[in-house]
Amino acid sequence: MGIRGELRGWWDRGRALAAAHPLLVDIGVALLVQGAMTMPFLVPRAPGLPPATWAAYGLSTLTVVPLVWRRRAPLAVLFAMLGAGLLYRLTVDGPGQPLPYAGLVVTYTIAAMAGPTRRLLAGLVLVVAVPVGVWLNTRSARELTFSIFVFAAAYVFGRLTDARQRAHRVEAEQAAARERARIAREMHDILSHAVSLMIVQAEAGPVAVRAAPERAEAAFDAISQAGRDAMVQLRHMLGVLRDGADDGDGTAPREPQPGLAALPGLLDRVRGSGLDVVYRTAGDTGPVADGVGVTVHRVVQEALTNVVRHAGAQTVTVELICRGSELEVTVIDDGRGAQAVSRRGGHGLVGIRERAAAHGGDAVAGPGADGHGFEVRVRIPLSAAAEVGT
Repeated sequence: MGIRGELRGWWDRGRALAAAHPLLVDIGVALLVQGAMTMPFLVPRAPGLPPATWAAYGLSTLTVVPLVWRRRAPLAVLFAMLGAGLLYRLTVDGPGQPLPYAGLVVTYTIAAMAGPTRRLLAGLVLVVAVPVGVWLNTRSARELTFSIFVFAAAYVFGRLTDARQRAHRVEAEQAAARERARIAREMHDILSHAVSLMIVQAEAGPVAVRAAPERAEAAFDAISQAGRDAMVQLRHMLGVLRDGADDGDGTAPREPQPGLAALPGLLDRVRGSGLDVVYRTAGDTGPVADGVGVTVHRVVQEALTNVVRHAGAQTVTVELICRGSELEVTVIDDGRGAQAVSRRGGHGLVGIRERAAAHGGDAVAGPGADGHGFEVRVRIPLSAAAEVGT
């Protein structure tokens, strides 16, 4: 396993280097092809065969040198290669080659990187050039069949490479879109919760200043705490957006996202807004996977934010119940219920459903069982959730 990991590391580093320096790759390909075409000039020649002269070797090299520019001008490279090959056949009688190496590389490159028009033009050129080359060489049906096969194989291999690269790009774009959506949900939950608490406290502040100054001080402390907590979490999310890079002063936080352990602190901050929060647990609710803990925390956070903003409730109950392989999260308030349902249909409830679905679970939201208040209920299968990251 260690050797395989090391080899995979070398392979990944090699691919990264090739992607960063494509010209070096093309030079390497040209040198490799040149090495293959040099072999017939080095092996001893049988009596009666054409001699391996420097002039023949120089002309054969002319068919290889254009490969250095195969990515930038593949059609021009194809014509240069065909012209050099034709000149080789008409002017010298040197050693032949077992395979048309340069032609196969150019055909693969055009199939993998060129657009439809250039591919069509290259195909028409090869349909004429391959039979002409066979006629100038051996004029045998066997060579013609073999040449058609290898050029067709190079073209198909190039098209398969292009299809694979397109699939990888689509997959990367989809992954980036999913990550953007995840970060958008996180940002929405963080800001919506913090701002809602701050608005409630700020609106109650002037009344408290006149009626109960000590409550006003507590309200300002709650606003400050909500703001600091939001800043910490936002800095963490911005660190993710910067691909893990620290701030210039190196003080960007690197703590994990809040999970089940952070729920009591979240509930205390909501209690500071004057809402009576009851917290209950049943069953063995811990430990759970980090992704599940983050999801539960965000679900409760968003549900409480909706209660603070829309419900006009006096009491809200948060329940975490573990039933075997399923974790159920319930947030129930005693507020306006059905009257507030339409006001709760924004991104928050959508985000709750998306978070639950990401772990193979489901979420329902609506009026309480007796028609009073509002209820958010989320079920997450722990066995499936353990395999899914946030």
